[in-house]
Amino acid sequence: MTNYNKIAETLDLAASNAKPIPQLNLSHSLNIEEAYAVQSISISRRYIRGEKRVGLKMGFTSKAKMEQMGVNSIIWGRLTNQMAHDNGGDLHKNNFIHPRAEPEIAFLISKDINETLTLDNVLDFVEGVTVAIEIIDSRYQNFKFSLEDVVADNCSSAAFTIGDWHPANTNIQDIAMSLNANGEAVRTGNSNAILGNPLESLVDAARLAQENGEYIIKGDIILAGAATAAIYIETGQTITATAEGLGSVSLNVK
Repeated sequence: MTNYNKIAETLDLAASNAKPIPQLNLSHSLNIEEAYAVQSISISRRYIRGEKRVGLKMGFTSKAKMEQMGVNSIIWGRLTNQMAHDNGGDLHKNNFIHPRAEPEIAFLISKDINETLTLDNVLDFVEGVTVAIEIIDSRYQNFKFSLEDVVADNCSSAAFTIGDWHPANTNIQDIAMSLNANGEAVRTGNSNAILGNPLESLVDAARLAQENGEYIIKGDIILAGAATAAIYIETGQTITATAEGLGSVSLNVK
C-alpha cells in the first residue's frame, strides 16, 4: 500500500535540505489525484512549521514550458510566505537544488472567489496585476519528472517576487515580456503565451482550485504561469523580468 505521508515527507525534506531525490515514478505508481494528495500533505508540513499560504501558482500554461518539460497538462501548486522575496532582494542559490527563473504575470485577488469565473467577470475579483519572477526548483535528480511527480512536488514551487501592483484593468494581453540576466535579455516572449490571455489562467486557477477543495480568497497572489521557457540561474547574476506597461522586477542571486 502506498504511504502518501512518507512520500510527502521525502519531498518536504528534499526541499528543506536542498538535496535531490530519485523520481517518484521509478518506485511509486501515482495517479494525478494521488499526486495532488501528496502535494497537500507535503505543504501541510510547511504550515505546521509556521509557514502561511499566500496564494497559488499555475504551471505548464505556455507551449514553451510544456515542450521544455515534456508534458501537456495545466497544473497548480501552493505558494507560502517563505517563498516570497522582496523585489530587488537577494536569493541564496545554496537554498535550492537546481533553480530556474521564469517571467510571469501575477494577480492580487480583491475578494473571495466563490463562483465560476469567466473572462466576463474575472476582473471583478482582481485588485491588481504586475510582473513577477518565479523560481522553480524540482526536487528530483537532473530536473527530470513525470506529470504526477511534479504535481506531488508542489509543481516545483520554490520562490517568487512581484513588482509594483497596477490597476486591475491594466492591459496584460499581447504585451512584450523578457527575462534578463545582468542586463542581457536571455528570454523574450509575449504574455499571450500564457493560455492566449493571462486572464484565462486565473479563470482556470479558480476552477481547478475549487475542484480540489482549495479556494482562492481575498489577498491571495496568483502566478499565472511562465511567458517564456525558464533559465538556470547562477551566483552573481541579477535576474530581471520586464513586462510592457507593468515595469520590472528583479532578484540578486547570491
